[in-house]
Amino acid sequence: MSKPLPRAKFGQSSVCIVLAISMLPLQASAQTLASQASPTASRETVKANSQFSTTLPWDNISEENLARRGFVATLDNPVIRNKDGKVVLDLSAYDFAQGPVPDTANPSLWRHAGLLRLHGLFQVAPKIWQVRGFDISVMSIIETDTGYVIIDPLTAAETAAAAMGLVRKHVGDKPIRAVIYSHSHADHFGGVKGIINEADVKTGKVRIIAPSGFMEHAVSENLVAGPAMSRRAIYQFGTTLPRGPAGQIGAGIGMAVATEGSLGLIAPTDIIEKTGQMLTIDGLRIEFQVTPGTEAPAEMNFFFPDLGALCLAENANVTMHNILPPRGALVRDSKAWAEYLTESMTLFGSRTEVMFVSHGWPRWGKAEVATYVANHRDAYKYLHDQSVRLMNQGLTATEIAEVIALPEVLTQQWYNHGYYGTMSHNAKAVYQRYLGWYDANPVNLNPWPPEQLAKRYIEALGGPDKALGLALSALETGDYRWSAELASRLVFADATNQSAREILARSFEQMGYQAESMLWRNMYLTGAQEARKTPITASAGTVSPDMIGAISTPQLFDLLAIRVDPEKAKDKNIAIGFVFPDRNERYKVTLRNSVMVTEALGNGPVDATVTMPRTAFLGMLFSGVSPTSLVLRGIMKIDGQTDALRTFMGSLDAATPRPPFPIVTP
Repeated sequence: MSKPLPRAKFGQSSVCIVLAISMLPLQASAQTLASQASPTASRETVKANSQFSTTLPWDNISEENLARRGFVATLDNPVIRNKDGKVVLDLSAYDFAQGPVPDTANPSLWRHAGLLRLHGLFQVAPKIWQVRGFDISVMSIIETDTGYVIIDPLTAAETAAAAMGLVRKHVGDKPIRAVIYSHSHADHFGGVKGIINEADVKTGKVRIIAPSGFMEHAVSENLVAGPAMSRRAIYQFGTTLPRGPAGQIGAGIGMAVATEGSLGLIAPTDIIEKTGQMLTIDGLRIEFQVTPGTEAPAEMNFFFPDLGALCLAENANVTMHNILPPRGALVRDSKAWAEYLTESMTLFGSRTEVMFVSHGWPRWGKAEVATYVANHRDAYKYLHDQSVRLMNQGLTATEIAEVIALPEVLTQQWYNHGYYGTMSHNAKAVYQRYLGWYDANPVNLNPWPPEQLAKRYIEALGGPDKALGLALSALETGDYRWSAELASRLVFADATNQSAREILARSFEQMGYQAESMLWRNMYLTGAQEARKTPITASAGTVSPDMIGAISTPQLFDLLAIRVDPEKAKDKNIAIGFVFPDRNERYKVTLRNSVMVTEALGNGPVDATVTMPRTAFLGMLFSGVSPTSLVLRGIMKIDGQTDALRTFMGSLDAATPRPPFPIVTP
């Protein structure tokens, strides 16, 4: 649901936690507050969740029936490990998500988690199979005349290999003829090397099919803004949270991303450029519909006419999706999203007997598919149209988010609930797409940054003690949005204020326990975790060697351009020619005004020309290979100013992982 959960009035029987807090002095010590901290729901949260439960369509059990239909088998050993024995995914980690709703979970979210946790091999229809629960995404398998076509091979090689092993055991040990990447997000291509190898692709034994723009957007979303997105994704997916009723219980469209696995990429051999394009793979006919700007900048749906089967990729889900995910991405077009779903039914609806997607479970029968797609489409169209209507009436993004809600006829369908995306966040995304971040109020043209603004707020409130008292009062009455706001100001004014940090953590926890959205829950609970202890462990690297190796050289230089440090590059004016004989490529890279520009070699003079295989260049950039060692081994040759390359490299940010930047603390 999009609107904030109802806030209950303060009750007399909440003495177990709240009264104890309210009797603390305003200068409450962090030790006292922390000693009372426990992963329990307040009375206000219990009451709010109970009230929310009365709004839910409990009589509608269709989703449970669909989620269980066609189950064949799962792994005997639920733990998937990498070659070093490290756990990549434990399929049993969410066995707890069943039975009565705990006080620490929204009842709608708990129901959804209980269905998403189901894992194993499922038969969708004759010749169509899925492996679900082995990653956040679903791998679909279509039988051809002599082998398989695989759709979306998960995030990691290890989980993809385990999924394919289950298929070979229960369906048959046949060769893979093609892999389809439905779109440019890593959980739909990253496991490809767990099921095929590059040699078979190069010799033509296996084709890889992807939508137009796939490589460009796979790079921009997974590499260019990778460090920032990866940090924010920790919040979105709750990767540092313990699994359990008071912790992480899923990720909305699946349970968890296999982040410890090996992410790879093999470039496509076949690009789908337009709707209506057709391919035949080992006797299997496929009709394609391109849907750019929907859930991904490069995405496509496809239909199997001989099977009466429609794959809607990630354009249809078992939840409302994100128009702008919290981890960050290009803002998506909710109007186009709705229109493409309409087009899908126009193109394929009359021939569709079964519809499956890349997250969640299938739907069977023309009538069920038509109703589902229409209702899902209507939700995105309503979101767009009403957000724009309210925007044109003068409401700001925050104001629209507070009042917009789907009609009851649409919320009675579980798949339109906000387990992943929410009406609240999506309305803000629609506003941003049309009007940007600025709400037209001049006070927001040049506001103070968080730390300076916080100090002014606390002074205006009468000082830290007064502000802390107000935060405690809000906490004890269940006004967690306000207690979090006040505590956050206190923390940004003085990060050493441990009492404020604990109040902030508690406020986040209770809002997390009330949230229907799994992502909101994860973000609140991860925020609580960071409020208590700022993370210091270095972030995992976001650059996959396979992904780097698969991108074009211009894209590689674009990636380097965003690593230029203005201070290191100050007053430097150099031009270097890069020659990669193994690829017959020649580029000129200029560094001036702390800006890096790439163009064809031959456009003007250079200070030096560097010749080497591109693989060696990648090793120097991302694997710590010494330039001197490359010269001494005769792998790299520098003609001209020998120190030009050193100057260029010295102007870049280091590629090594850094401690994660703080989010809820200064």
